[in-house]
Formats: sequence, C-alpha cells, structure tokens
Amino acid sequence: MLPRGYGTAAAVPEPAVRYTMSAFTNYNETDLYIYESADAVDFTLLRGPAYRPPTGLLRDPSIFRHTDGAYYLTHTTDWNGQTIGFARSTDRITWTFLCDYPVGLPDIQHTWAPKWFVDPQGRVAVIVALGNSRSFQPHLMTATDPSLTAWTPLRPLAGLTAAPGTVGYIDTALVQAGGRYYAFTKNESTKYIELAVADSLCGPYRFLHTGDWARWGPLREGPCVIALPGGGWRIYFDAYLDRTYLFSDSRDLHTWTPPRQLPGISGIVRHCTVLPEPVPDP
Repeated sequence: MLPRGYGTAAAVPEPAVRYTMSAFTNYNETDLYIYESADAVDFTLLRGPAYRPPTGLLRDPSIFRHTDGAYYLTHTTDWNGQTIGFARSTDRITWTFLCDYPVGLPDIQHTWAPKWFVDPQGRVAVIVALGNSRSFQPHLMTATDPSLTAWTPLRPLAGLTAAPGTVGYIDTALVQAGGRYYAFTKNESTKYIELAVADSLCGPYRFLHTGDWARWGPLREGPCVIALPGGGWRIYFDAYLDRTYLFSDSRDLHTWTPPRQLPGISGIVRHCTVLPEPVPDP
C-alpha cells in the first residue's frame, strides 16, 4: 500500500486573501470608513473615520489597488452636481485628496456611485450613473495614463438605457466571467437589482434577469460583486429602507443563496465596496 498522497501532485493551498471594505454609514455621509475581513463575512473596523474630502459629501465609496501599490478611492461628491471625488492612500488608513473630477457632459444634474473596474488587460475604468431631470444611465470612463489623472470622455453603457416612462439605472457593478461582461444594476423605477450581459465592456447589454429574479427583494441598491477563492461569487447590497446590509452567494451568477445580514456591521454601513487581495507579506 502506498502512503496517502504518494505518487500524486500535492494540493497547492489557496493564497490567503484579505478583504477591505470601504463604506459610509447610516449616521454620516461625509466620511470614509474602512473595514477588514479574512473571510469576506466578518468585518472589523480598521479606521473610521479614515478620510473626509475638503468639501462636499462622501457617499458610495469604491477602492482598488493600482499597479503602483497604492489604493485609490472614488466617491459621490453630492446629491446634485457634475463631479467625481478621488483620493489616494498607501496603507488604507491615511488618505490624501486628489481632485473632484468634472464629468464634462451637458445637461447632467446627478453624478452618482462611481465604481472602479479593471479589465483583464489591466485598463482602469470608472463606471458612474449620470442623471438629468428625466432619467439615469451608467457611463464609463477609462484612464489614459498610469497616474489616473487623465480620462477618456464618458461613454454610456449601451442597453442600460431608460425605457419610456422609467427612470433608468444606477449603482452598476461589473464583473467579467467566461469572456463576457455582467452588469448588476439597480432599476431605479422598480428598485430591484437586475442582471444584464454584454460581449464588450460598453455594451450593448442585454437583460438576463429582471424584477425579483434572485429573491433579494425590492428596495435594494449599491451592489458589489466579488469572486471567491475556489470559485463562485458573493454579492453585497444595501437594504436601505430596512437599514440592513446583506450578502448572497452564487456558483454561476444566475442562482443565488437567500440573503443574510453581514454580522456586526449591518445597520451601520451604507453602499460599500469590497476589495479582495492577497495578504501582504509581513
């Protein structure tokens, strides 16, 4: 009898992952709060408040880690306006204001929920909902230099357009799987998070699931979707009128587990994003 494992390849352990959450709270819409977790469920406060911009609000924060090793924040600057806020940190704790970036499009009254997206080629983009007096539509701008100070003009995500008599879509989270782009987006008329797919980043997107397709319920917003180690996905979203924060898991992006509250911080955090990354070497 051969010893267990003899003559077979040893299993390679999954690298340890650290999850960083950026959020504002039910009690404060001017400050950034940073949380940390080892399992993407149990989060503890790392620093809060961690940052306040020089002017305006800090809502809907999104962070990612760039190739220079630094963390970059983008956020909503006000309920009404035409700018996106940016800040930078080397340690997730101390943040430096970079700019309030003007979107540069006419007839825009609302600039909401900017969110980072990095494509498989490493191109850095921001998805943001732009609105006027009639409707909202997600748009995308792509960085044209490594310092993230120059951007392409904003382009609408084709297919995520308001139908006649509706308000359109906000709070869009993109993931890529199987060579396609999946958009989890809030239908601002029905208040459901819906799912659309496209073969290219800017669309055209086609809706796969609408209404209460995932049994998450209505009055949900701020989706953030991450890939889990070993396969599968986790979505976080804000049950804003219930004042709870929920998560749900999937193996295929189509069928999801019943939503559960995030322990310890549900009822505190609002519109978070979660950044997975390998645990740094000591």
